[in-house]
Amino acid sequence: MALRLNGAVESMKKIGELLVEQGKISERDVERTLLAQSEMGDKFGQVLVKLGLVSELDFATALSAQLDIPLLNSADYPEEPVQVDEVAQDFLFSNSVVPVAKTGDDLTFAAAVPQDPYISKALGMAVESPVTVVLGLESDISKALQAHLVSDAGDNEEEFDDQFAGQSDDEFIEHLRDLASEAPVIRLVNQIIHRAVDMGASDIHIEPFEDGLHLRYRVDGVLQDYPDAPAGNLSAAIASRIKLLSQMNIAERRLPQDGRIMTRVKGHELDLRVSTIPTVHGESIVMRVLDRESIRLSLGDMGFSEDTLERYQTLLARPHGVLLVTGPTGSGKTTTLYASLASLDSEKLKIITVEDPVEYQLGGVNQIQVQSQIELTFARALRAILRQDPDIIMIGEMRDTETAQIGVQSALTGHLVLSTLHTNTAAGAITRLEDMGVERYLITSSVNGVLAQRLVRTLCSSCKKPVELSDTAIAQYGLKRFLPEGQRTVYQADGCDACMGSGYIGRTSIHELFPLDEVMHRVIMSGADATSLHAAARDQGMLTLFEDGLRKVVQGQTSIEEVLRVTQDQSEMDVDAGDGDLALAQSAAV
Repeated sequence: MALRLNGAVESMKKIGELLVEQGKISERDVERTLLAQSEMGDKFGQVLVKLGLVSELDFATALSAQLDIPLLNSADYPEEPVQVDEVAQDFLFSNSVVPVAKTGDDLTFAAAVPQDPYISKALGMAVESPVTVVLGLESDISKALQAHLVSDAGDNEEEFDDQFAGQSDDEFIEHLRDLASEAPVIRLVNQIIHRAVDMGASDIHIEPFEDGLHLRYRVDGVLQDYPDAPAGNLSAAIASRIKLLSQMNIAERRLPQDGRIMTRVKGHELDLRVSTIPTVHGESIVMRVLDRESIRLSLGDMGFSEDTLERYQTLLARPHGVLLVTGPTGSGKTTTLYASLASLDSEKLKIITVEDPVEYQLGGVNQIQVQSQIELTFARALRAILRQDPDIIMIGEMRDTETAQIGVQSALTGHLVLSTLHTNTAAGAITRLEDMGVERYLITSSVNGVLAQRLVRTLCSSCKKPVELSDTAIAQYGLKRFLPEGQRTVYQADGCDACMGSGYIGRTSIHELFPLDEVMHRVIMSGADATSLHAAARDQGMLTLFEDGLRKVVQGQTSIEEVLRVTQDQSEMDVDAGDGDLALAQSAAV
């Protein structure tokens, strides 16, 4: 049947009203969707589905009735892709359209938005004959388009997702290995994800450039090129496959998107956070790999030095106040907060978190996911949870003035508030709070302490090399106060097969704990800047990140070059960044 867009269709009730009459949504849901639509820019139905107010099938069924256009069932899609050479693949993807039947000169297409007159007109002009456009679920169309990609990659024999129809994404990925010899695109994505587990990578970077596709993995905080990247002409196919798995809009290639893949690989529960951005050579993809099996939620396993851990636990045991963890992105701040919460008694305490995103689910803890598209911000969630009678509140990040002020007020009214800030030093958190509009007298009244944290790579035990230092080198690096009597040896990275030539395996953390006692209260109220606060804290016995790193160098856990790489702005030594390879130490070696 040909697409009809006449006055009768235009006079039909709005789709929102139809769904309300059917009892699928409420009038309040319609209002919320219209508000979110003004921010997100998507179509009304897409926003409804994204907000979880109605299923994709329920909306499509109502739209089919409204437009009097048949809805194509999942089982009715062809097993083999229908090839229509006259229609460009880019058009199919950008408009979420796929050919589903060809009988002589008669062609039938499924479209997510069949009521768009441009689609039927463009298709008719391309094939030079009348076409029929029916309604299809966007997820079904994406799967069918993916089958076209696999076919264009040279695998016409593979039935793309047919044998796994009805299964979840997790179950589908579990079977990818069985398809390795049959579907090249599926096999490539499967290998890329599995390789990340083998390497212990935290991020996967798939980047299209003019000279081809680049594949890089972030291992222990450092990006490593993978030489055997897939062929550049498979870039679009790989991107589409990953977007399909992460439930993104496979047809949208012009805007950034975010998604998520939950799967099990080699006994590991993986949570892949997927981000795509359009570039001049195609879509660049980054997958953050969260390995639920390897997460350490014990403060004792977080790399704390004994004295630092004891003082931190003392701050954590206080009944109220603000306890902040600072550091750049990827420094393990959130993991430290999770470990802190896990050390508390959730059976006797009411613990509520506000996060963006919720990275790990904790037993006995009420966790809230921020959703800015429906105006569920940090500040709005905080105002609501204060009425939930919490004992402990964890704020994923203090990003704005309102969140910071509510957090401080919460601490002043008897709650323990844990949160993170993006500052380079522990003392810098005080001036950062002031910049966000929190008065200094409120800071001294509410903040218990600040923990700055970084991650440093740990030396490979199979190949680390001892370096014996002279008195000059020991003095130059400030190692004398940490070296036991008679010890002159530290270790540096070398490289072997076990560590893939890097000289390091795994990471540990270094810390700088800045407790706010009466002395520091007076310094803060005097109006001291971050540098003065840092100096005053050191006078009170605070060890800097660099100094805590030196303690781990002496213990043989890491190298001076690694500590310098991570804390160059903290070292307080006349050592250039280029001297981070122990060249200075070697030149002064005995």
